[in-house]
Amino acid sequence: MTFPDPAASGSGRRTLHLVGNAHIDPVWLWRWPEGLQEIRATFRSAVDRMEEYPDFVFTCDSVMYLEWIERHDPELFETIRTRVAEGRWQIIGGWWVEPDCNIPSGESFVRQALYGQRYLLEKFGTTATIGGNLDPFGHNATLPQLLRKSGMEGYVFLRPGPHEMALPGQFFHWEAPDGSRVLAYRLPNEYCAPGKDIGHHLDKSLALMPPDEPELMVFYGVGNHGGGPTRANLDSIRRLDGLGGLPRLTLSHPAAYFETLRERADIPVHAGELQHHGPGCYSAHSGVKEWNRRAENELQRAEKWAAVAGTVAGVRYPHRQFAEAWKLVLFNQFHDILAGTSIRSAYDDARDDYGRARSLAAEAFNRSVQAMARRIDIPLRESTDPLVVFNPHPWELNADVEVEFGRAAGARLADDTGAAVPVQRTRSEATMAGSRGRVAFRATVPPLGHRVYHLLPGDPAAPAAPGPVSATGTTLENEHLRLEVDPATGWLSSLHDKDRGVELLPPGPGPHAVVIDDPSDTWGHRVRAYDRVAGSFRCTRVRLVETGPVRAVLRVESRYEHSSLAEELVLSAGSRQVEVRAVVHWHERLRTLKLRFPTALSGVTATHEIPYGHLERVPDGTEEPTQAWVDVSGTLPGGGRAGLTVANDSKHGHDVRGGEIGLTALRSPVYAWHEPQVLDPDGVYEYLDQGRQEFRYLLIPHGGDWRAADPVRRAAELNQPPFALLESFHEGPLPQRAAHADDGAGSVVVTVVKEDEDRSGDLVVRAYESAGRATSARIALTMLGGRVIEAAFGPCEIKTFRVPRDPQRPVTETDLLERPGPA
Repeated sequence: MTFPDPAASGSGRRTLHLVGNAHIDPVWLWRWPEGLQEIRATFRSAVDRMEEYPDFVFTCDSVMYLEWIERHDPELFETIRTRVAEGRWQIIGGWWVEPDCNIPSGESFVRQALYGQRYLLEKFGTTATIGGNLDPFGHNATLPQLLRKSGMEGYVFLRPGPHEMALPGQFFHWEAPDGSRVLAYRLPNEYCAPGKDIGHHLDKSLALMPPDEPELMVFYGVGNHGGGPTRANLDSIRRLDGLGGLPRLTLSHPAAYFETLRERADIPVHAGELQHHGPGCYSAHSGVKEWNRRAENELQRAEKWAAVAGTVAGVRYPHRQFAEAWKLVLFNQFHDILAGTSIRSAYDDARDDYGRARSLAAEAFNRSVQAMARRIDIPLRESTDPLVVFNPHPWELNADVEVEFGRAAGARLADDTGAAVPVQRTRSEATMAGSRGRVAFRATVPPLGHRVYHLLPGDPAAPAAPGPVSATGTTLENEHLRLEVDPATGWLSSLHDKDRGVELLPPGPGPHAVVIDDPSDTWGHRVRAYDRVAGSFRCTRVRLVETGPVRAVLRVESRYEHSSLAEELVLSAGSRQVEVRAVVHWHERLRTLKLRFPTALSGVTATHEIPYGHLERVPDGTEEPTQAWVDVSGTLPGGGRAGLTVANDSKHGHDVRGGEIGLTALRSPVYAWHEPQVLDPDGVYEYLDQGRQEFRYLLIPHGGDWRAADPVRRAAELNQPPFALLESFHEGPLPQRAAHADDGAGSVVVTVVKEDEDRSGDLVVRAYESAGRATSARIALTMLGGRVIEAAFGPCEIKTFRVPRDPQRPVTETDLLERPGPA
């Protein structure tokens, strides 16, 4: 059966490119084994339709589905390869899956393309040129740059819809902060269609699109649980096209449609993100957000140290291990998993996958640091225990380190030169007198380097020596900051920046831990802001739980109905930030917990971290997706400039209202609950985020420009903390203090040091400009005998370099797929 050739009809009708597809959720209201079966069935159906309808073209995305088919149905996979070569099976997207497009880190988006596009190149000899994320719930502003640098020039999406965000056209040039552009197309109506006649689907789609465009595109095919185009779909297209009352209907694919726009000079531009749809997704299921953040950071830490160990100690780089771990992470970034909108049992699988990924990362990291540690020259020092601290960042690290050791006598500390280092006992994880001890100290460690310290004997019962942090039952003060807790509210009544002589908080600040009435569904459909206050936590106790030469800690305990909150405020000697360690026991339903951080600032600029970048947003209380930090900068009542950054280790939903930051700590809707379904008052449901969770965040005051606070590096240090390893005495070729890579600690931040995917032994170094200002960078790779990368970066630009181990071969810039040649 063939369809009329629109080009031969002689008609003046417009053309509608119909794209046969099957959006497939491998996990949502079902678990992954059912998802795998639906992929097999859908792909089999697609190749069967090709036998029956010679003009039918099928379009798919999500490269992981093809790998699954290769593994589980090799015969079907070979048929697909044949159809790809014929041009009748089109692959768009180029990513491992359709991930949530707000929550993953910048590097995770790189890996979506790295593993996806390289698989396509290996198996099909080509890569996708059109990106596609049809179902995710918003799209971050960095994506055009990430798409361009992984070989894609177009992008297809559905959400946000026209009622959620006005855009300059059905198609437009989408521009990232660095100036990169892709041609984007917002699908009308839906990405799927009923299994029968699609006339109504086409009517609704056309009603949403401009009437004067000569060529437009509509997707069709049964979706979500798979299915794809049906015989009834294809027969109805022939019937509808023959009637003549619609535009010419041509069986097409996205690349063919985008080709029709290539020479257009009148395409408008949209700069910035594509938001908002389902803002509850930024915070639903705290567990999966935490698992993801941990896995991303632990994998990047492991890669860096595996690269160092491979270069310095000759340890084999575990390519296959890292690939397995990253693919587990990428799969679980699928939008209905990471957004928190799947059924409860699906998160048992996600937990196990993330656990496997983290275990692989831990194994690779441990192998690397053990190999390095045993090569350090550590001469015998009687009655001491050597301790090696590893810095996972390519800049000098000054941070508190906590370490457990096997006896309670380690009450003093010396560095590699023998100089005394302040140390203080803190709570051990073990509750056994005399068998274990735990100390905290401030370590200074070279960039992506190591440093040896020595635990020395002392009297464990001796009182802690006084230090530069003074503390009472409600106050903490060091050289730079002074804070006071109000026992009536359980939060700060004062945060004084001593360096600038300014008070950041307003008089009589409101409640801190605010409970929000949240009757919205799991996605948070129709919600703009979480601001319907139901109450707040009431402080029950404030006490000083630790003090000494290193730091002081105030513990604030609060309650709300069936729930409790404990926050420990940590102020360290010499620190310009306050660390807060929060533990929540949550037992509320259809409620949201917001932690609010008021300031005395007015005329504020609100800046949010996004994947590999930052974005200014209107401070009007809208719930926003954020990476690891958000900042408010503005004017104090006296006219001076100041600001406050809040950084965190696992949270993504934030709002800014005037000078006040709100962090969404958790939400408790019903699992996989979608409007307009109404909850039965007598129904039995399972609610998200019940029970215990813990997280950390930082309060970083500054002088009015967030760049001075360097929140990118401070948040990175919170999410990838230093690692301490008890060691033994031995000879070795490495010094007790060494750096292995240094990015200069400027606005260009190195995030990745790894071996290349081609396994040639080259190193891959990735960095991005984090301040929004053009600059030059000098990246020193000490581990390669002092090789240096020197490059100019545009504002917000991401660059990737291949660095051969052979010093005679030049450093080259490459794309995100690590392909040889110019980027």
